[in-house]
Amino acid sequence: MGTEGFSDAGVFEISPDLLLVQSLDFFAPLVDDPYLFGQIAAANSLSDVFAMGGVPTTALNIVCFPDDKLGLEVLAEILRGGTDKVHEAGATIVGGHSIRDREIKYGLSVTGIVSRDQLMTNQNAQPGDALVLTKKLGTGFVTTAMKGGKCPEHVASEALHGMASLNKISSDAAKQFQANAATDITGFGLAVHACEMATSSNVSFHIELNDLSVLPGALDLAKRGFITRANKTNREFSQSMVSIDDAADASLLEMVFDPQTSGGLLISVPADRAEALRDGINTQSPGVAQIVGMVESNRGYALRLT
Repeated sequence: MGTEGFSDAGVFEISPDLLLVQSLDFFAPLVDDPYLFGQIAAANSLSDVFAMGGVPTTALNIVCFPDDKLGLEVLAEILRGGTDKVHEAGATIVGGHSIRDREIKYGLSVTGIVSRDQLMTNQNAQPGDALVLTKKLGTGFVTTAMKGGKCPEHVASEALHGMASLNKISSDAAKQFQANAATDITGFGLAVHACEMATSSNVSFHIELNDLSVLPGALDLAKRGFITRANKTNREFSQSMVSIDDAADASLLEMVFDPQTSGGLLISVPADRAEALRDGINTQSPGVAQIVGMVESNRGYALRLT
C-alpha cells in the first residue's frame, strides 16, 4: 500500500501475517517551549502509524537546526521531548539525521508493525457505520492566536495537552471494536480528511456539526479572526465534494475546515459498537471522543454537513 487511496502510511508485507507500516512527518515549532514542541512533533509523527492500526517499533529523528544562532541545549530539549513521547508509544529511537537550517524543524520517520487482520485503512467505511472523532477540534485557531500573543493561557493549555497526546488509546480501541476504517485528522482539516476517506470507500459521510467536540475558547478565537490560510484552502479544495445544509452553523463550519496539528482519529465503526468504542476511549481520556456522524451509501458527494 503506497500513495494511492490517500493512505495515512505506507504498508509493506514482511510475511503473510505480518506487515510493516512506515510514515514520516516534521514541521516548524508551534510553541516556544522546546520540550513541548518535541512532544507535539513526535505525537504527530506517530499518529499515521496508529491510524493504520500499527504498533510503532522504531523511529529516526529528523532535525533542522540553526546551531550557529541557538545553543545546543535548545536542541537537546526538543530531542528529549520527542524521545519521551516515542518511549510512551512503546517504541525506540534508533538514530536520525540533522542539518543546519535557518529555521528549526523537527519530526520523525516512524516504523511500526501490524498483523494483517488488524490493519486499518481509510478505504473500507461501510454504509450504516457510525463516525467517531477522538480529539477536539480548533487547534489551528488556538495556535494562530498563540503566535500573536492573543490566546488566553487556559485555552492554550488544553489545546497543547491534546496535541501532545498520542492516538494510541484510540487506535487500540478501534482495533478492539473491529472498526472498518480510520484516518487521522491533521493539516487538511476534518472536512478534507473525511472526504478522502469517503471517496476511498465509495460512500458518503454525514457529519452533524452540533455533535462536534470543540476546544474551549476556539469558537471565540475563530470569531475574532484568528484563521489560518489553510482554513481557506481546505474549504476551496473540498467545496466540490461537500454538501452544506443552508441552516449549518457558520462558526462550527470553520472548525471543520480548520487545519489540525496532531489531531485525533476519525473512525468508521459498526453503529452497534460505536458507543462502546467512544466510552472505552473516554474512560482513559475523559471527554475527548464523540460520535459525530454516520456513513451512508454514495449520494454523489463525499461529505454532507448539517
